[in-house]
Amino acid sequence: MRAVVLREPGRPVGVEEVELDPPRAHEVLVHVAAAGVCHSDVRLADGELGEGRWPMVLGHEGAGVVEAVGDGVTHVAPGDHVALSFVPPCGACRSCRAGRANLCEPAGRNGFAGTLMDGTSRLHSDGETLQHGLMTACFAERTVVAAAGAVKIPRELPLRQAALLGCSVVTGFGAVRNVATVAAGDSVCVVGCGGVGLQVVAAARLAGAASIVAVDRGADKLVLARERGATNLVDASHGDAAAAVRELTEGGADHAFEVVGRPDTVRLAWDAVRPGGQVVVVGLVPRGVDVAVPGIEFLSDKSLRGTYYGSGDAGRDLPELAELALAGKLDLEGVVSHTTDLDGVEEALGRLRRGEGARTVVVVDPAL
Repeated sequence: MRAVVLREPGRPVGVEEVELDPPRAHEVLVHVAAAGVCHSDVRLADGELGEGRWPMVLGHEGAGVVEAVGDGVTHVAPGDHVALSFVPPCGACRSCRAGRANLCEPAGRNGFAGTLMDGTSRLHSDGETLQHGLMTACFAERTVVAAAGAVKIPRELPLRQAALLGCSVVTGFGAVRNVATVAAGDSVCVVGCGGVGLQVVAAARLAGAASIVAVDRGADKLVLARERGATNLVDASHGDAAAAVRELTEGGADHAFEVVGRPDTVRLAWDAVRPGGQVVVVGLVPRGVDVAVPGIEFLSDKSLRGTYYGSGDAGRDLPELAELALAGKLDLEGVVSHTTDLDGVEEALGRLRRGEGARTVVVVDPAL
């Protein structure tokens, strides 16, 4: 099959012919319909998430149709439509038992190693083993994933929209619902209005936030943020963006979401919240990069916390989010600024590096 392979950081990714083994027990073979291009793909391609994470088939946000299942799989069957989750919980580790499926320990270890849950790969190229990008590897015509990584969704939802559920949507909505618990009447600041940030805006609107201040350097992204529900827009390329947010929210936002992954934008979010407010860092900060805030300001009762994969359970959350989209409460199509095919992934990664556009969707199989 054709797949997008990362050979080494700094070298453009490219489409190659690779071999995919059949699914083993507790695994699912998915015919990929579409996949979203995320900033995490850039971090992987640029070698910012650790050494040795290559050669790898990239892609971790996608949807498709089940083609085959391994022994022990009962929750999906051939023909089912599924969204892909890159944290398939084992259900047995300490984190899973505590209700923290997003922090599943075996999933974390194997996701970093680029293997499936049994510690091995199904991907090969001329005898060479390839890693599964974040256990998902969906920049490919087909993929084998752990059973819990294939989440059944309604057939009525177009798969090019469903492709966004498994990363940007579940991450953005989870940060609002599961971490910050934004309530009706709250004020919200969103720093970074790319693919995930726009979902944070949408989630804050559905939560009933009274004011939602969108902050970005891109005018096109700010327009999309307003369409998702932002009440005010701040162009971070001019002036003091944090001061502008404080003025718009009468002294600072109740909640600020950083959705970029840089020290300066984390500090911007920190400066934008009121005493007693909280900052949730959603953006992926590269390994080895430290973040600093003024320690004296902890006396103002501010909090700074992280989140991973929406701090929820994708198996539970993805079907609910799909129903929101079908009900017209969640616009998935409107956040897509570009579409391409597998051959266009490198260009899509370049757009993300330059901060251009929102989400690119890779249409892997137009027929699906």
